[in-house]
Amino acid sequence: MKISAVGMAAIVVLLCLALLPWVASEYYVGLAQRIVIYAVFALSLQLLVGEAGLVSLGHAAPFGIGAYAAALLSPASAAGPLLPLLAAALAGGAAYALATGALALRTRGVYFIMVTLAFAQMAYYVFHDTKVGGGSDGAYLYFRPEWRVGGWMPFDLAHATSFHLFVVACLALAWGLLARLRHSPFGAALAGIRINEQRMRATGFSTFPYKLVAYTLAGALAGLAGFLYALKDGFVTPELFAWEQSGLVLLMVILGGMARPGGAVAGAAALVLMQELFQSEALFGDYARHWHLPMGLAVILLVALLPRGLAGLIGLGRVPRAARMAPLADTAEKSHA
Repeated sequence: MKISAVGMAAIVVLLCLALLPWVASEYYVGLAQRIVIYAVFALSLQLLVGEAGLVSLGHAAPFGIGAYAAALLSPASAAGPLLPLLAAALAGGAAYALATGALALRTRGVYFIMVTLAFAQMAYYVFHDTKVGGGSDGAYLYFRPEWRVGGWMPFDLAHATSFHLFVVACLALAWGLLARLRHSPFGAALAGIRINEQRMRATGFSTFPYKLVAYTLAGALAGLAGFLYALKDGFVTPELFAWEQSGLVLLMVILGGMARPGGAVAGAAALVLMQELFQSEALFGDYARHWHLPMGLAVILLVALLPRGLAGLIGLGRVPRAARMAPLADTAEKSHA
């Protein structure tokens, strides 16, 4: 099977991330894990924004649900089972997206944005103002889950290197899934919805089920990112549901470039690294307390200079219209044959 230049670049990035524990200090490994987790989160939103043209300001909700699933369902006195907890995080994010998407997707444009934001704020107040999940104090995850097959443990997430490889593997699976999805008939249908939904309906497609499936899948991937976040930090708070979290991941997608999944990964890396840079007291001294100002100026500058995002720097941000629409035309022709 022939691997494209984009696929080869993704493989190189993943291999470099996987080898990091053997060549870098604990600080840089932790920073890389944070980037990887936010990259999974950004990939989940890229499926909506970049593939289907659905801009959501409430994507933090399934992210928070996945994180709380890991914390609340894990035993307090011992390590819980990995697969059931992971399934709960994925199912929780997907269930939230399915329930809210069935209503939100009946709106369009700015109304869709506001409805998704409203649902996320409702979830925030459920966890913040009630005893669910410890209220405003949040909840702790004392032990990372473990995967046992009989008496054999394939890997131990309590071990730093094993956890790092697990996080990178989750990114590889999410990235590969979305890359494969965008070249499938389903991905072609989403591209058609993004470009001209009315024309899609005119060709006989019922667009609502496609959008709902994409919205649900994006919720499941966001739940996965939240699950990894909880395992890394061992602590979750209602702030994971806040609209700032939704805005942050949306900015990652825009900054990286919405045309390809790799753009979301690049955007996540850039934004996390910029945050780390401008918060560094070693570089900026007391001015590091005001890091939001240079951060905002840097984002404005990058967006102005790179309208196609960071992916456009290496020619990945532009996808010819003919290339985007060819799979759609083939799908439509087959459906009417």
